[in-house]
Amino acid sequence: MSYSLADVCAAVEELWPISGAEGWDASGLVAGHPDDPVTRVLFAVDAVASVVDQALETRTDLLLVHHPLLLRGVTTVAADRYKGSVLTRLIRARCALLAAHTNADVVDEGTSGVFAERLGLVDVSPIVPNADNSTGIGRVGRLDQPTTLGHLAHSIGRILPATATGIRVAGDYDRVVEQVALCGGAGDSLLNDPAVRSADVYITSDLRHHPASEAIEQSLVGGGPALIDVSHWASEWLWLDRAAEQFAGLLPDLEISVSDVRTDPWDFVVTQ
Repeated sequence: MSYSLADVCAAVEELWPISGAEGWDASGLVAGHPDDPVTRVLFAVDAVASVVDQALETRTDLLLVHHPLLLRGVTTVAADRYKGSVLTRLIRARCALLAAHTNADVVDEGTSGVFAERLGLVDVSPIVPNADNSTGIGRVGRLDQPTTLGHLAHSIGRILPATATGIRVAGDYDRVVEQVALCGGAGDSLLNDPAVRSADVYITSDLRHHPASEAIEQSLVGGGPALIDVSHWASEWLWLDRAAEQFAGLLPDLEISVSDVRTDPWDFVVTQ
């Protein structure tokens, strides 16, 4: 049995309402006609060439990604440019493209919620709650048993898929941690949030030199969390399996798969 793309979009709206997206976001349908039939869906974090290869090789009808391809404005979709090439190939193959980004971050079983669950956090709540006090950006909770910063970092390494850059940590290896704040994807904008400042450790991605340095220096003066920086792709890849399970519950006749293509941009590191 096949569903229409409109049916699939309705399921996306039920799971990850577009009303939850940030104003700057570009979630939603990028390519495809609502009447097109859909029998196969592939979940991935990024719509890059290698993922498109996989989608076309498996005769996928819909590529459902976390990161919007057209988040930043473009003036051309010519096929000799990266984004134009992706769209051209998908459209020619009649494979639709849809993004669920910040609207999939804020929900209970979204990117940060799944990460918190995999870490075993309890008493979990958003760092930045929405008006309903149950959805929102990031998560804060506590470990069932206190541990050390080093052991927590190793636990994260066992949860996340391996990447070239691994896991970076700022803080004493033997520091005892219990209260954990985290944000899947880039979360340096939350470094000064009271819920983050009061945590023992903050886990996120894409921490830049100055925000990270200032947060650590401030912690020496007025207290603050240790920092764990993980791969952006890896932190959000955890969500894909849960998203696919939820999707299958609404549209049981779909053939649904999760991409195993690593789209973290880094290939290797050189130690000194």
